[in-house]
Amino acid sequence: MNAPEHPAAQGKIMLVGLGPGSHDHLTARARAAIAEADTIIGYVTYIRLIADLVEGKEVIKKSMTEELDRAVEALERARQGKKVALISSGDAGVYGMAGPTFEVLFQAGWTPDSDIEVEIVPGASAINTCAALVGAPLTHDFCAISLSDLLTPWPTIARRLDAVAYADFVVALYNPKSGRRTQQIVEAQRLFLRHRDPQTPVAIVKSGHRPKQRIELTTLERMAEAEIGMLSTVLIGNSNTFVKHGLMVTPRGYANKYAVEAGERNTHAGEQAGRSLSTGLNGWLATIQASGRSAAELAADYGLPEDYIAAALASELPADDETSEAVADLVFQQAESGAC
Repeated sequence: MNAPEHPAAQGKIMLVGLGPGSHDHLTARARAAIAEADTIIGYVTYIRLIADLVEGKEVIKKSMTEELDRAVEALERARQGKKVALISSGDAGVYGMAGPTFEVLFQAGWTPDSDIEVEIVPGASAINTCAALVGAPLTHDFCAISLSDLLTPWPTIARRLDAVAYADFVVALYNPKSGRRTQQIVEAQRLFLRHRDPQTPVAIVKSGHRPKQRIELTTLERMAEAEIGMLSTVLIGNSNTFVKHGLMVTPRGYANKYAVEAGERNTHAGEQAGRSLSTGLNGWLATIQASGRSAAELAADYGLPEDYIAAALASELPADDETSEAVADLVFQQAESGAC
């Protein structure tokens, strides 16, 4: 029995992430997608970055605020049976064209089974490429927040900034400043200073991996005084981030478990290689449940919601060797200190 024949796709939309823009950082698949495409659609600045790769193709240039127009154009060309490369700098799914394109497609009734194929071609986002230029600032938990309030209400952005500043994330600020939006970076600094040391390291990378690349290392206290624009990405360190020899580094946390002496790695007392910290989840649960303290007192100490602490106090400890060891260690420590 012959397999059923599927009709040839009318066209294809390839959402291509260019990375930082230099050809050296363009993925092989991105380069192949551009070569495969009949039509290239994108913001004029991004098209300029790959001008030598799009010769002889239909090129549709759009302005900064015409994202939906780009998606509509891509759909129209795909309906004509063309292969379209809709380009974004960085990654198409990170503040790029993937989201707006799917919105337009869904509104038009498109589904993954439709006769127009959609492929997302990933690229390195600014948070990665800029971090690589300044050291290793993203080795621990991090997030990205756009300061653009063109589509997002400022109170929403401010709440996010305040939350991540309090939670001690390393943060990348996208779209930090433009000719018209000059105060947002100042407000971001104000919110971060509520929770962070003024000397927290900050890196500002403008046009990373492009001809006019500029890197500045500063501090949270001086951040708003730096040269920042729409082509800048601002990296704010956490409470452990440091700068040494011109490199910005965020420790992964190995010092919490290991001591390195004379070139040998040794675990601190009470810690085990390959096991959760004594202050990890199970050890922490054992500690608070044995403390005899109220949820309100513990919530104040740990900076956690009281209802979460109450639930943790009422929860049953997982019955595994790791928890048993944590409880045993806790009881031993309390006995030694005369607490039991």
